[in-house]
Amino acid sequence: MFEEFIYHWGKATSNPVKGVKLLKEDNKRLRYLEKEEIVKLLANCRQHLKPIVILALNTGMRRGEILNLKWRDVDIKRDVIYLLNTKSGEKREQPINEQVKTALIRTRKHPQSPYVFYKKDGSPIGDIKKSFFTALIKSGINNFRFHDLRHTFASHLVMSGVDLNTVRELMGHKSIEMTQRYAHLSPNHKKRAVDILNKRMDTIWTPEHKEPIIEKALAIVTNINAKS
Repeated sequence: MFEEFIYHWGKATSNPVKGVKLLKEDNKRLRYLEKEEIVKLLANCRQHLKPIVILALNTGMRRGEILNLKWRDVDIKRDVIYLLNTKSGEKREQPINEQVKTALIRTRKHPQSPYVFYKKDGSPIGDIKKSFFTALIKSGINNFRFHDLRHTFASHLVMSGVDLNTVRELMGHKSIEMTQRYAHLSPNHKKRAVDILNKRMDTIWTPEHKEPIIEKALAIVTNINAKS
């Protein structure tokens, strides 16, 4: 082993930490904004920042996808944004709601630039850290990153009862495991599922079929109570 660490001309002949396993990065951090915080944040965003934040909150798009967005990829009539260059490498169509649609319509176009969000010279906005941080400070929001707007989008979808697979598709996740982190935000999703099934079964069973089943169930309960 000692021979592996012999130094030659001031440099090691082998990497002494080659066999050391690195700890996995914690990518499960989940921080999202409550409704009241969203209202405060939007109220404190500067004019150029507000539509960017609206897009992030209502589409779950990543910062790079938003800042590099071009008008040719926006279809206002069909209410969709075409994402051609994504982190997963797969193209996807991102549906937009009225808030996004209104924000885009109000965004002034640059006469020579294809970008939706641009600098004075028409080039895409490269950095919004300062203005975003300022908006957070004014809103009293701590421990929050721009990427957490994406978590906010997914979290509120799940809390609104949207199923995880649909959330997965909207987020552009390759596997459901990546979306599973939001499952705990919907503690009643299993109950809702069986309630939906109950409504469906209600249309199958006719009254004459229901009554004998109910009578049997009551008889069983009565018998159990009598024995206890």
